[in-house]
Amino acid sequence: MASDSEKLTGALGLASLTGGSISKDKVKEAVCGYEQYHAQYGGDAQGRKALYADMVNKYYDLATSFYEYGWGESFHFAHRHKNETLRESIRRHQHYLALRLGLKPGMKVLDVGCGIGGPLREIAIFSGASITGLNNNQFQVARGTALNKAAGLDKTCDYLKADFMKMPIADSSYDAAYAIEATCHAPSPVECYREICRVLKPGQCFAGYEWCVTDAYNADDPVHRKCKEDIEIGDGLPDLQSCSQCVEALKGAGFEVIMTEDLAKSSAIPWYYPLARGFGLSEFRLTSFGRFFTRRLVWLLETLRVAPVGTTQVSRFLETASHGLVAGGKREIFTPMFFFLVRKPAKAAS
Repeated sequence: MASDSEKLTGALGLASLTGGSISKDKVKEAVCGYEQYHAQYGGDAQGRKALYADMVNKYYDLATSFYEYGWGESFHFAHRHKNETLRESIRRHQHYLALRLGLKPGMKVLDVGCGIGGPLREIAIFSGASITGLNNNQFQVARGTALNKAAGLDKTCDYLKADFMKMPIADSSYDAAYAIEATCHAPSPVECYREICRVLKPGQCFAGYEWCVTDAYNADDPVHRKCKEDIEIGDGLPDLQSCSQCVEALKGAGFEVIMTEDLAKSSAIPWYYPLARGFGLSEFRLTSFGRFFTRRLVWLLETLRVAPVGTTQVSRFLETASHGLVAGGKREIFTPMFFFLVRKPAKAAS
């Protein structure tokens, strides 16, 4: 019998679980509803911000099985050294956060926007800390809970289904918090960061990797705007902020900024390389050829009614994201790894 961690490795698993908690006969309707939030279909940033919870939930219900099929259990990019595999770089990227936060056994930590918990499990094993994953998508929470149990971490790590804009958590509850490419979904970064600051104990730290447009981004350049729009529709985002806006939002939320760095600048292998041209077996599904193969296979499975109607549309908007990410990365107008380490003041400002 296949383990929980093996069930989504094949195309049949990918196809059969597309839609997450959405009933299979409603997948196409959900895809159309999701697409209407974005500029290519007449939507705008204000509409996405106003209804962000519905948009992001639709996105992850539709996209999670594709992510796990391509990325495994950790849905994020990584700073990568030469001669380092993608999987090794992803683990090191996670360990870097744990080291910067000084995580250790006995600490109570919050993973904000935890996905299905790949980073949560890796960081828990690496640091010995107890981690709660916060996620507003029921399908991902259920998947993560099963994977925690399979990994033997269900006694020390858990999940809370909640919106990171209004957490049902008491003030000053956690010893540390982190977010990996997750708070980019927030309709108001400063309000999201303020909630995280609220639930941290005084004097404790929050670290993360944020998706941002860089200083090289020019909103008057139609090519730049197209890259940004493709990333937003393909990744369920209301409106990408700039690196400088991210820093100001962290300060506005009440944090003291310890350090910031765009790690993409020092990555020996570009972060977008797996999407552009990687040829390692473990990366095949992420490459342009691998995505073409997956798209054709998904079309066949949908035609045979193995996959729900609408699955091919999901594959198509994820492909749009890949094009935007690679184009944005090559032009250095976008980064998925603007790193920050900030601290909640030990005493409230007078």
